[in-house]
Amino acid sequence: MRIIALADLHGSISQIQAISPELAGADIVLLAGDITNFGGRREAERVIKAIAAWNPRILAVPGNCDPPDVIHYLNEVHVNLLICRAHHGIAFVGVGASLPCPGTTPNEVGEEAFALALAAAYTDVGMGKPSILLSHQPPYGTKVDLANKEMHVGSTSIRDAIERHKPLICFTGHIHEAVGVDTIGETIVINPGPLRQGRFALAEIVDGKVIECTVASAPGG
Repeated sequence: MRIIALADLHGSISQIQAISPELAGADIVLLAGDITNFGGRREAERVIKAIAAWNPRILAVPGNCDPPDVIHYLNEVHVNLLICRAHHGIAFVGVGASLPCPGTTPNEVGEEAFALALAAAYTDVGMGKPSILLSHQPPYGTKVDLANKEMHVGSTSIRDAIERHKPLICFTGHIHEAVGVDTIGETIVINPGPLRQGRFALAEIVDGKVIECTVASAPGG
C-alpha cells in the first residue's frame, strides 16, 4: 500500500499540480489537519476537490485552524477520519484539533479529549491488527513537536496511545518548523511540514511492514 500524507495546507493548493504524480499513484491520501486557514466550507471544498481530481481516496482530520463548518463538510463528503476505517488490511485511526495555542484558534481541546477520542477509536481495532494514526497534534517528546526548535509542545495523551497501541506510523503536522521523522518505540512519527512549502510524506507498507517512510519535496520545493 502506497500512502501520501499532506499537512497544514492552510487553504493553499499551489503545490497540488507539482505533486500530482505522487497523488495519483497513491492508494490513499491522508490530510493531517489545517486544511483551511480559518476558512469555511467553500475553502475546504476547494482544497478537497483539487486533491480529489488526482485521487479521490482521501482521509482527513481537521486541524486547529479548521472551523466547525469545515468539519461538517468533511463529514458530508465522507473523508473525516472520525472512526476507525480499514484499507488493505490496515486500520486507520484519526484525531483532529490541537492543544490550546498561544492565540485562540477555533478547534482546540485538552489532553482528556485526545485520550477519550483515541480510546474510543481503538476499540474498533482488533488485537494485533496493524494500524496507522493520523493526528494533527504531534505526540509529546519527539523531533516533530519542537516549537521554535527548542520546546516540546506535543500531546502526552497521543504519545500514550502510540505507546499502548503501537501503530506502524503516526502522520502528524501542526508544528510547521518541526519537519522530520522520529520514532516512539517501533512507531514511526513523521511531520512533513506545510504543503505550501512543497513538502509531503510518502510511505509504503507491504505485508503489514513499513518499507518506506520519508519526507519528500515537490520539484523546485
